[in-house]
Amino acid sequence: MDVRLQISVPQLPCVAELAPHRSVGVGDARGRCEVFALDRSTGLERQVTDRPRGTTRCALTPDGERVWWFDDGPAGQGAWQVQGFCGGRTRRALPGVRAGRPAGLAMALDGTVAAGLRRSGRTTVHVRAADGSVRPVHGSLRPLHLLDLCPDGTFLAVTACPSEPDAVRILDRDGLTVRVLSGRSQHLWGLGFAPVGRTLLLVSRFREGYRLMTWDPSQGLRPVPGGERSTEITASWYPDGRRLLVREERHGRSRLWELDRRSGRGIPVRTPPGSLTAADVLPDGRPRYLWTDSLTPPCLMAGERTTPGPLAAPAPSTGRRAEDLWTDGPGGPVHALVTVPGRAGPHPTVFVVHGGPHEAARDAYDPLVDLLVRIGFAVVRVNYRGSTGYGPRWRRVEPHEVGFAQLEDLAAVRSRAVDLGLAGHGRTGLCGESWGGYLALLAAGTQPDLWLAAAALSPVADYVAAHRDTTAPVRALDRALLGGSPRQVPERYVRASPITYVDRVRAPVLVVAGRQDVKCPPAQIRSYVRALRAAGAPCRLVWTDGGHDPAQAGVRVQALRAAVHFLGRSFGGTEETTSPTGGGDQRVRRDPHPQGEEV
Repeated sequence: MDVRLQISVPQLPCVAELAPHRSVGVGDARGRCEVFALDRSTGLERQVTDRPRGTTRCALTPDGERVWWFDDGPAGQGAWQVQGFCGGRTRRALPGVRAGRPAGLAMALDGTVAAGLRRSGRTTVHVRAADGSVRPVHGSLRPLHLLDLCPDGTFLAVTACPSEPDAVRILDRDGLTVRVLSGRSQHLWGLGFAPVGRTLLLVSRFREGYRLMTWDPSQGLRPVPGGERSTEITASWYPDGRRLLVREERHGRSRLWELDRRSGRGIPVRTPPGSLTAADVLPDGRPRYLWTDSLTPPCLMAGERTTPGPLAAPAPSTGRRAEDLWTDGPGGPVHALVTVPGRAGPHPTVFVVHGGPHEAARDAYDPLVDLLVRIGFAVVRVNYRGSTGYGPRWRRVEPHEVGFAQLEDLAAVRSRAVDLGLAGHGRTGLCGESWGGYLALLAAGTQPDLWLAAAALSPVADYVAAHRDTTAPVRALDRALLGGSPRQVPERYVRASPITYVDRVRAPVLVVAGRQDVKCPPAQIRSYVRALRAAGAPCRLVWTDGGHDPAQAGVRVQALRAAVHFLGRSFGGTEETTSPTGGGDQRVRRDPHPQGEEV
């Protein structure tokens, strides 16, 4: 059996507005994410970057003459670099500006560029004028993100947490505040300025449902006719500034339609069934999107055809298609996606838990699911409370319920899967990444009778320590979830933290962590593993050299291999386990789980 992984970045290539035959994007370069440039008029295609840790952020100036890319180090700190589209000398894009973490980049048609950078707890927005001069125009000690520049460079938009009083702030080119849009009574997300015409900013509002709004200096914030839905929506502009391309997430799948913002008339855009991880409109007016389903890795498409470019269309999986399963849970109906091997059940079953937490398990390709099904596991992916795509009530979780509401839904779906003969009783385990890894560790300590094993990749393991050491945006998310900081609501952090329950863990636990992870930092992993081992629980810790979202295939393969082999051993061995590197078949070892083993 030959299973090969391909690095995939869920972003669309950048197309030059004034030279649409030119584009840059991130593609796979011998197992690393790197930046590629493509000129369709001449056939020029070249690799722009070649860095040992890969490159995942890039942009193209509207005239198509210069490529920007972010040169970051292991901890995410770095600087924007610029190079001619056809090559030449690379130079610092923002001379004199100290290194930081990227917090947004936007370009105007007149050559103005704005960039946000975070360092030492402060976010600063810098503006580079067409003559190359650079100056700071806005700064804050709170985590902000530069959203966009209007086409003539007159206004900038920066965003904060959607529930904050300054969820969206509009500034003039000198950094003076023009208007602040509050998210306190209605959560707001900025989506971008109209490409032509008068200054018009597109915003998504969440109150009892989701609604598209526009803001302009003379008329303020107004609803877009026909732009209201019950589940999450986002949108981008057509080049004419009159129409919007709207994407809705619903029940683990995506919908796309064209909306006339004046009349409210909507026209569905035909796409294959599945999920769209990104969508926008090309300068010639054609919608394009990244499409995937449970059998097919992400493909760049326009209409229903794949398009050439830095992101090539990968070969489809030979796995099994995901099916829907609905369960009556304590908070309402719980939706799950179930993928089973070809033989009849009951199966050894792994619950692959999505992260976020405001994300969703989707009808989308997941190499981990593919690998597990190939070696004989059934896989269940649950959209627990807090997941997107099921309306405002399902997304809302009270601060004192964080972690536990989600585990109640996982337990309800597990019980139904056993009753249906899908999952074997006593033969269910957990595997999650990031916040999904957090839930796997929390379940191991609070639901020890339900789970045979728990694998956690890049998890939150010690909530208080993680909050202390993580990035400012993640700390803001923690405060929004739990209703305050550890100083303000210490009991909630203690209750929600996996380290609180290490003495109740009985199942073997795998933790895979990145030494350069700034979102789920290494120190809190070490404190959890030490506590778990002191309690006598079987634990395996695997370190990688990557960060939270590694751009190297080798790091991803290492994590997946560790998870698959761990689950195979924990379940007493399956028929076979497959090396994710395509090296053929290997038998699962049936040795007892190692105590204190560290790689």
